[in-house]
Amino acid sequence: MGRTMESKIFSSYQGLIVDRTAFDKIQIAGGFISVNTGAAPEANSILIQKKKSDDAFDSAICIGCGACVAACKNASAMLFISAKISQFALLPQGRIEAKERVRAMVEKMDEVGFGNCSNTGACEAECPKQIKLISIARLNREFYKAF
Repeated sequence: MGRTMESKIFSSYQGLIVDRTAFDKIQIAGGFISVNTGAAPEANSILIQKKKSDDAFDSAICIGCGACVAACKNASAMLFISAKISQFALLPQGRIEAKERVRAMVEKMDEVGFGNCSNTGACEAECPKQIKLISIARLNREFYKAF
């Protein structure tokens, strides 16, 4: 009956707890670069357009909080996955494994039971990092190119 301070704090924040297991499985399926890139090259030796660099950074700031999935009437994780795909698809280092990455991540998304995107925009409206729907369009383009 006498609850500790820790249990009181935990119970008051239970609504903020996110089970990231499914997100982690998707990330493990392909949200990384496995190619040996060797030593770090001179920063200016690989030229990247500023727009692409900015867009890649904007996608990379996704924290995988699940707000997009919670806001979606289909429980779609497309905004999360598209952010992870976009951060690599826009940069030359990520192009090498682009086809395998998008196939694996979308397959894992389906396997763990997330729904499909219906483009209502609820995910974008709730995203604390302001990931845009344009990244879902990029994901779809990458997916179609992979086949």
